[in-house]
Formats: sequence, C-alpha cells, structure tokens
Amino acid sequence: MLAVFDEDMRRHARADGPDSRVERTDGVVRQVGQGWNGVVWSDLDHSTVDAAIAAQVRYFTALGRAFEWKMYAHDQPADLPDRLRAAGFVAEPDETLMVAETRDLSTSTELPDGVHLRPVIDAAGAELMAQVHDHVFGTNSSWIARHVLPQLAEEPATMWAAVVMAADVPVSAARMEMPPGAAFASLWGGGTVSDWRGRGIYRALVALRARIAAERGYRYLQVDASSQSRPILQRLGFVPLTTTTPYVYTP
Repeated sequence: MLAVFDEDMRRHARADGPDSRVERTDGVVRQVGQGWNGVVWSDLDHSTVDAAIAAQVRYFTALGRAFEWKMYAHDQPADLPDRLRAAGFVAEPDETLMVAETRDLSTSTELPDGVHLRPVIDAAGAELMAQVHDHVFGTNSSWIARHVLPQLAEEPATMWAAVVMAADVPVSAARMEMPPGAAFASLWGGGTVSDWRGRGIYRALVALRARIAAERGYRYLQVDASSQSRPILQRLGFVPLTTTTPYVYTP
C-alpha cells in the first residue's frame, strides 16, 4: 500500500489548485504556486542528495518563497533529515500517514444537536474555515482563502469543504482534495474547537467525506494525522503506513 501511495500521490503528484503546477527536475517532484510550495517526492542517493537540496533552495529563494520538503520515513538516503537540517531546513512535528478503503468506512453523518453543516462555496465560508483553523491550530490561516476560492471557482470537482456552525459561530471545519485520476482522496484541515470536542463532529465529517469520495469513484482516503487525530482515525478504520515530517526552508 505504501508503494501504491508513493507512485500515485507523490511520484505522479497532481497540482492541488488552478494556480499551482507540478515540476519534475533534479531527482525531485515539486509543486510551485500561490498556495503550498514544496517537494513531494524524491529519488536521491548519497551522490545526488546535496546537489538536489541546494538546487531546490536556490530555486525557491529566487522566487522569494518559503517551501516545504515533505519527507517520509522511508525516503532515501537514510540521513536525508540530517542533510536537510544542515542546509537550513527546520523540522515541524511528525505526522502519521494513514489510509483506509472508502468501502470499509462508516458513512453515518449524524451531527450532534445544536449544530448544522455549512458547505464552503464562497469567501464568507472560507473566512469561517480560517477562523476555525486559527482557533484550533494556532496559526495564521489567511492562506485558506487564497487556496480554496480559486479552486472552488475553477476546479470545483477537485475539492469539498465545509464548516460546522453552532448558530452563527464556526466550531469545526474540514476539506477534502480529490485529484482527477487518482486512487486517493485526501483529508485536510479537520479540526474542532475545544468546547465542542468529544461529541462526534470530527467522526461525522470523516464519514461524510468518505461517502462523497466513494460516490466519486475514489477507492482510498488518505490523511496526514496529528497525534490527536491518529487514535480517532484508527478507531474509524484507518491504518498507519509511515510517518511524514515537514522540513521548512525560509529564505
């Protein structure tokens, strides 16, 4: 399964929005655009790794953009993390790559009393999603509108996103990327504010996305799980394959 994921989602990665492109050069596959920038796959050894790292640093520095080298635990060479740190990259917390077959997942989407689902289809919805991300993850989520809105406008079939509302207050949010022709749909951004955790909202959003993915022909769901979401996803039927660590370089 890990080999299938590497081939489908990394080596043959597809751009995740209309304002992004995928390039293959210097033994790496990278995405460049107005949203996420970084390396998604590499085929390197001890004789090529340092030159490839330096080439990516030069490339993104010339563009004036920070970028991420998305490294997986099985990537080669084995000392790739040390070489990235030596080149000025900073490691962010590990995540667990988890996969499930859509046919094996529950599609029961009952939300608790007092909340309702609002699909994200416009700037107001994207702003509500950003508010949830800011609250849950403690980061500046202004990038969400830049990423979500062009994709919804130009390639709506490749994304689904929603916010869970308690009256007029956003309490949870999630999105799903559906690359054309891929076997995997990817779950992103699932988070619930602390006062509403433990009531089944996260589980319902996973189930809803599983149902949509299955209806659209995706065999698998994939998620990069935090330490908080990993146990929930395992109970729902997801299997951990490996870990992934974002290494970030800021010019």
